[in-house]
Amino acid sequence: MMYDRMQEMSRQEMEKIHDAAMDLLKTTGVAFNDKEALEIFKDNGFKVEGTTVFFEEPAVQKALETAPKRFTVHARNPEKNVEIGEDDFVFLPGYGAPFVMDAKGNERQASMEDYDNFCKLIQTSPYIDMNGWMMVEPADMPHQTVHLDLNLSNMLLCDKPFMGSPVSRQGALDGIEMAGILWGGKKNIMDKTVSVSLINSLSPLQFSDEMIGSLIELARHNQACVVASLIMAGGSGPVTLGGVIALQNAEILAGITLAQLVRPGAPVIYGSTSSAMDMKTGALSIGAPELSKNIHLVAQMARFYNLPSRSGGGLTDSLCTDAQAGAESALALYTAATSGINFILHACGILGSYIAMSFEKFLVDEELCGMVRNMIKPVALTDEAIDLDIIKQVGIGGQYLTHPKTFQLCRTEFYMPSLMSRKNKDAWAKAGKQHIYQIAEDKVAQRLAAYERPDIDPDIEKQLTDFVEKRKNQ
Repeated sequence: MMYDRMQEMSRQEMEKIHDAAMDLLKTTGVAFNDKEALEIFKDNGFKVEGTTVFFEEPAVQKALETAPKRFTVHARNPEKNVEIGEDDFVFLPGYGAPFVMDAKGNERQASMEDYDNFCKLIQTSPYIDMNGWMMVEPADMPHQTVHLDLNLSNMLLCDKPFMGSPVSRQGALDGIEMAGILWGGKKNIMDKTVSVSLINSLSPLQFSDEMIGSLIELARHNQACVVASLIMAGGSGPVTLGGVIALQNAEILAGITLAQLVRPGAPVIYGSTSSAMDMKTGALSIGAPELSKNIHLVAQMARFYNLPSRSGGGLTDSLCTDAQAGAESALALYTAATSGINFILHACGILGSYIAMSFEKFLVDEELCGMVRNMIKPVALTDEAIDLDIIKQVGIGGQYLTHPKTFQLCRTEFYMPSLMSRKNKDAWAKAGKQHIYQIAEDKVAQRLAAYERPDIDPDIEKQLTDFVEKRKNQ
């Protein structure tokens, strides 16, 4: 049996959380600010009063039975398809930051060029499995149509799977149309999931029309939705984490139920990055230990329902790439990976409680992702790996440095960092006594300079760009 000092809920405790959520869903309900959603619930026998929907447990259980416990997200490069669920997990970049922060903490508004550069870093990353969505919000692009440009960059600059655009019902439909072009016709993605979109509740116990309109269209077209709750404990939710877990469970189950009513079997992910409100400032703290505690419990509740799970990864309240950023990010990322989270969003780049993305921190976090992957990789305990013959050959007081097996495996057996220094003091001083953020600055420039855009059929690229231009002119 694995031993972990973090809290493992008993079956009885998970059922208690479930029962609390069912009570809330039945007696208080959840508000859905979308006419079609309300009609779907009414047509399926749910009690609806105004915009509030009330849920009976059998209907929720029926929805959970049709939701898949794992699914494939297809990339335009099939070699980069990913599996989400059960023991498989993916790392994704940060999401939704309006600013870019440099290594010294200087902040500026994000641009479309920044977005494109993050796509390029993702394409060249050995550890980030999927492209994200709105890694930054470009201030130099029209708000009404920027989702088209983000989709286009995701599809042209990177051939990994990508996240979709849940900015509105129309935004989701635009993303679906563009994905259809990329796969040679929309009919080709109706039974093939090619995107994952983030659908956030509006705590407590609401969903906005933009989110629910997006969820309906995405589920209808078999595109995956992360149904997620971000509760600020003590602000938008109870001050106790137990209360937060129950409230977010109700919100998540309500969204998942709707997705399954729209299309039974539509892929969904159970998600949360709830954390504590800092009682001194009133701001959300994502560097708090409460975030990691929530991550650990979310993973368990998702398994309770046989669903894939989502949480945050390299999250910090720090406003620069410093020791605080490293410590907070490492704790959250490691907790997510070792707790069994399947969809680890915000794995790279976030600073200042989601306010900014950092190119330098992206690379530092990326290295953390590599280290975490190595840490959870099982140690081989086979006869070949133990190799008693070599131990006997070297014997008492010998050395292994010049042994042929050491030469054979020296470049592959251990994790080799590209940023973190293992130099002695003299070598470190000779190299300029660089801090990790300074090394990362140089590496960002090198990565972007070495980027090569993945091949794409010119006809498909033209169809995509024509679609974007046509939609912008409507």
